[in-house]
Amino acid sequence: MDNRELEFSWRPEKLHEECGVFGINSIDGHDCAKITYYALYALQHRGQQSSGIAVNDDGNIIYKKDMGLVPDVFDDSVLSNLKGSMAVGHVNYTRVNKGFKESAQPMVREYRKGTLTIANNGSLVNSHDLRIGLEDAGVVFHGTSDAEVIINVIARERISSNSVEEAVNKMMKIIKGSYSMVVMTPGKLIGCRDPYGMRPLALGKLDNSYILSSESCAFDAIGAEFIRDLEPGEIVVIKNGTVESIRDNVTDNRNICIFEYIYFARPDSVIEGTSVYEARKNAGKVLAEEHPVEADLVFGVPDSGLCAAIGYSEASGIPYGYGLIKNRYIGRTFIQPSQSERQNLVKIKLNVLADAVKGKRVVMVDDSIVRGTTIRNIVRMLKEAGALEVHVRISSPPFMYPCYFGTDVPSKENLAACRMSLDEIRQSIEADSLGYLSIEGIKKLLPGRTGGYCQGCFTGEYPMEVPEGCGKENNERRIFTYER
Repeated sequence: MDNRELEFSWRPEKLHEECGVFGINSIDGHDCAKITYYALYALQHRGQQSSGIAVNDDGNIIYKKDMGLVPDVFDDSVLSNLKGSMAVGHVNYTRVNKGFKESAQPMVREYRKGTLTIANNGSLVNSHDLRIGLEDAGVVFHGTSDAEVIINVIARERISSNSVEEAVNKMMKIIKGSYSMVVMTPGKLIGCRDPYGMRPLALGKLDNSYILSSESCAFDAIGAEFIRDLEPGEIVVIKNGTVESIRDNVTDNRNICIFEYIYFARPDSVIEGTSVYEARKNAGKVLAEEHPVEADLVFGVPDSGLCAAIGYSEASGIPYGYGLIKNRYIGRTFIQPSQSERQNLVKIKLNVLADAVKGKRVVMVDDSIVRGTTIRNIVRMLKEAGALEVHVRISSPPFMYPCYFGTDVPSKENLAACRMSLDEIRQSIEADSLGYLSIEGIKKLLPGRTGGYCQGCFTGEYPMEVPEGCGKENNERRIFTYER
């Protein structure tokens, strides 16, 4: 056994991923790498730790991926070397560092039938067992990403299949969890979405060429047309300017992660027919109904609290304004991999607009409280700047349960709402009052929506069965076995 096999024969902690994916199959002679670059720029909010682009030059796959933001990884000289008629792009975040660089995407693998490239967003609940079965069958893993499990499952299923899309179809019956992925072969671009529709994936068109993206805002960035969202369980195959839909796994189980509307997605995106901006504004309006307070100013914590703050202001009549100024060159503290980094970045990322808050009773709206340390620091900053009262309003219910499907919600012992009562949290963050959106209030975020959504991190009720021990490594369990 060589060193690489030794390194990964133990069970490494799995990467907890929320990502952005993009793909284009051009018949118009587009510069696919540059288009993908701009699209990833628009999706940068979905991941800020690695960026990657792979292009298909007549069956020859060329790729570049590395740690860092899109403009850090790519410049004109790099993009000029990425020539091809197809491209797949990926931006990623994770809260785990171990094995991360090896797990950066897009993932490219050569196998018996050719070459596969994959970019995936989501998290599997049975990846540990699949990994063990694949290792027992002789597969050597180089990282800890679900994408590496998925690409190996597709490669193995392709051996007994007539096409890659048939192998993808079989793969969807094997893997369990949330995912939306783009798969590139020498001749096709394939997109698929899990049968519960937990992660978004949209189909668009640029001139005569079809594209796939995690969010519609990427289409706007490149001047493309939004066509529709993929249905839960749907596979689309893009080849020679045509789109084929495979619906063998399509279900009526619409259970998109509610956090797409609360936090992940950009406000200018539309997901499954609902404007993210309007959903967040609605959250603020419901908050004002459920938790009214007398105050002089309403403002949001940039950026995901801003829309809800507008809604709170409109419903309450309290003037909306600025209370915090964001350094636009600092990424989301929520998606930094360690707590110490999150704390160190708060004052660099946000500064109080003292003239706006001094001598006033303020309502500060944010999207969530996870551990509570970041928001406590912000409340302290506001009071040090002269705010008379700070009333905190949260546009989601309390986090009570871990997420197994891609949202960075840690174990229960690290969740503020699991350790403390509502008043204890209020005291801990040093706020004058605290109000969360209710579970019933979530339904008002998406009026007229057909289908459900996953809110397991609030209720503990998940759209699918979560295997016992999921999230905890257990070397003895074998649910899935590949024959040698």
